[in-house]
Amino acid sequence: MRTSTRRSHGLVAFAAVAALTTSLLAGCANDSDDGSSDASGGGGGKGRTTLTVGTFGVFGYKQAGLYDEYMKLHPDIAVKENVTTRTDVYWPKVLTRLQAGSGTDDIQAIEVGNITEAVQTQAAKFVDLGKEADKSRWLDWKLAQATTKDGKTIGLGTDIGPMAICYRKDLFRKAGLETDRTKLAEQWKGDWAKYVDLGKQYMKKAPKGTKFMDSAASVYNAAVGGASERYYDKDGNVVWDRSEGVKKAWDVAMTAATGDMSAKLKQFDPTWDQGFANGTFATVACPAWMIGYIEQKSGDSGKGKWDVAAAPTAANWGGSFLGVPTASRHQKEAIALAKWLTAPEQQAKVFAKQASFPSTPSVYAGLKPQADTTAYFSGAPLTQIFSDSAKTIPAQYLGPKDKPIDSAITDVGILQVEQKGRTPAQGWDAASKEIKDVLGQ
Repeated sequence: MRTSTRRSHGLVAFAAVAALTTSLLAGCANDSDDGSSDASGGGGGKGRTTLTVGTFGVFGYKQAGLYDEYMKLHPDIAVKENVTTRTDVYWPKVLTRLQAGSGTDDIQAIEVGNITEAVQTQAAKFVDLGKEADKSRWLDWKLAQATTKDGKTIGLGTDIGPMAICYRKDLFRKAGLETDRTKLAEQWKGDWAKYVDLGKQYMKKAPKGTKFMDSAASVYNAAVGGASERYYDKDGNVVWDRSEGVKKAWDVAMTAATGDMSAKLKQFDPTWDQGFANGTFATVACPAWMIGYIEQKSGDSGKGKWDVAAAPTAANWGGSFLGVPTASRHQKEAIALAKWLTAPEQQAKVFAKQASFPSTPSVYAGLKPQADTTAYFSGAPLTQIFSDSAKTIPAQYLGPKDKPIDSAITDVGILQVEQKGRTPAQGWDAASKEIKDVLGQ
């Protein structure tokens, strides 16, 4: 994923998400700051146990008042959050401290792009939270991502990034396309290639200066995010070069990249933000956390013009976990805090503060976007669309090098084709070379 892969956020108070994409994402942080900063939920006092929570980007716990609430419920506990802006700085630091057996926070956040590495190589360094928490609270596929083959659960799920398609219905109307979200979803249901085919129709009558989608990498991420097998198989073997899921996602991305329907933007670059503001593309594959990003970047001029439809297939992009290292000096207290922060009630509170879609389905029925957000997206049933996707996302076999493999394909291979005019074969060769370097082959 990129500089940071935590790009999963939820639905309410979405306008606050401008800074939050650093958190989700994986997901995801696109800050230039690579240092650490402290965000304290309260100071330690005499006789109080101070628990530290190591995070990256913005998890929303402090912003939603959860630390303060927990300290009121537990007067003997003080909570301090240690924030590192970028995951590419955060995770190596965590690994070093885990190996040293000291220096870790009492609770460590783990981004979805790093969870398999943690499960496969660091499980002994984390407490088995499966013995402490009610595992039925989480989506099965989410829990499985943090569970070892012998059943040890090293992290409790925070947010997820279920997928939809966000589209400009005003541009669709001008291009002579269907604008009803339900009918659109039926047109591309079951196959991302159908979504790309609609792009061909759009370009026949595209409003001047617009393209159908923001980038080919966008549709690639969405398509591969719904494949049960992508870079690794169920036995942990590297299969990126023969994966059916990768092949299908690459093919639809190449159709988009070579079909003059992409604005050829790199997501989260300033030019991408400008594309939202200027209305230069009609669709974007959008996980739940992107709703707030669109609202913030499109601004007042986009209100009522955007709409949301179900994606061709259920997919996930983003999400994180909270784990308790065995090196924690306050294991018992840290376990209690991790359980409380990831409980359905608290996930709903974070949802109500910022764009972080819960991984605990029991709260879905009660989630309601703010009226302003619903109006911005033309009254789309946002919670229903994203919760329906969340419940049907297939379990994926992730591997320790998922993130760099994915980045090689999107940031090297696809961009070679889209921005430098290389052929799909040349783009694949460039991505392959990068991946082989990453894997040491």
